[in-house]
Amino acid sequence: MTAAALTLTVRETGPGTPYELTADQVAALVAVPDLVRLAPAPGGRWRLRGNQKAGLVRLRTRSGAAIHLDLRPKLEIHNLLFLLAHSPTDPWHPEPVTAAAADGLLPALADLLARTARRTLETGVLHGYRETAEDLPLIRGRIRATDQLRRTGLPLPIAVQYDDHTPDIAENRILLAALRLAAHLPDVPRPTLLALRNLADRLHGVTLPAPGAPLPDWTPTRLNSRYTQTLRLAELLLSARAPQPEGAASITMDGFLLDMPRVFERFLTLALGAALTRHGIRCADQETHHRLDEAGRVPFRPDLVLYRAGRPVSVVDAKYTFLKPTAPPVDHLYQLLSYCTALALPHGHLVYAAASGANTPVDHTIRHAGITITAHALDLSRRPADLLTEVADLARRTANGPPA
Repeated sequence: MTAAALTLTVRETGPGTPYELTADQVAALVAVPDLVRLAPAPGGRWRLRGNQKAGLVRLRTRSGAAIHLDLRPKLEIHNLLFLLAHSPTDPWHPEPVTAAAADGLLPALADLLARTARRTLETGVLHGYRETAEDLPLIRGRIRATDQLRRTGLPLPIAVQYDDHTPDIAENRILLAALRLAAHLPDVPRPTLLALRNLADRLHGVTLPAPGAPLPDWTPTRLNSRYTQTLRLAELLLSARAPQPEGAASITMDGFLLDMPRVFERFLTLALGAALTRHGIRCADQETHHRLDEAGRVPFRPDLVLYRAGRPVSVVDAKYTFLKPTAPPVDHLYQLLSYCTALALPHGHLVYAAASGANTPVDHTIRHAGITITAHALDLSRRPADLLTEVADLARRTANGPPA
């Protein structure tokens, strides 16, 4: 008889929960980098604390014992769904989370994808042109002369190349993969499951990406604009597959894991970027061409660089952590100071994710440098409209620079 799985519930914040764990179970948890934080607790137990992850992970130890790790986010489910689904080009639809999904992150995510995809596909499945090479009994498109000349004495079939108008394009492949993933998440209510399957059936003729293969590339355009919100959500869900254990070939693992700093950074990029366009500023995220030293050997990649008329005017770094009442951590200030120095900027911004009670922005003027770093905190527990108001105020402050 197979032993029942050990279920461990770990909240993202708080002092953690003590559990009695065997050495085998501890080894399995340690084998997965940055999954949870473990520390010895009284009575021979182990205290498990969250590590900025949310989701469900299933581990099987070397001895075959199963561990189900339920990682609970610090945000309420409806607040997290807003961060995941926000799109500046498609207003947030404040639909209530279904009762079946209200207590579980994964059922809620499946429900969110189903609702978002339904709105995307209600006007039809997007088609595009794909270049196709085939051997046909008739001429279609262009003859592939080199290939045809190799057929000495055989006029048929004809080697041709043509543009095929098809639904089998990158956008639909990504959407289909996300719908299939969501349908296999645990505890998804039957109505949501049926909706996901129905939406997947509408993508008839679309090729499912191979397991483990990179997702196909797509570029936002006017033609696929109605897909943009759904695709960004789909990509985020598809990237949330659990990592593989390190140096432990006999430990197996699967699951769904959201990296909360990435979720916050993505939301800030979209929301702040849209708000800053009203001030004539363009946001560029995760640029890789910047260098810290004159020789160009030390690269750095800021979360956001703000440009006005093609010239950088400020830099922003997202921090998914609480802002201390006194001052930001010194290493955060060092990081922004180096960014501002290398970019020749007088002002940089640290944006923290507060769970409640956002702080008033505080300027920190660096001695003998002429550089000001402002620390902000966004209250992620607020209603979507109120949070976007905070982002608009943040955009105004970053666009106008520090007070004189």
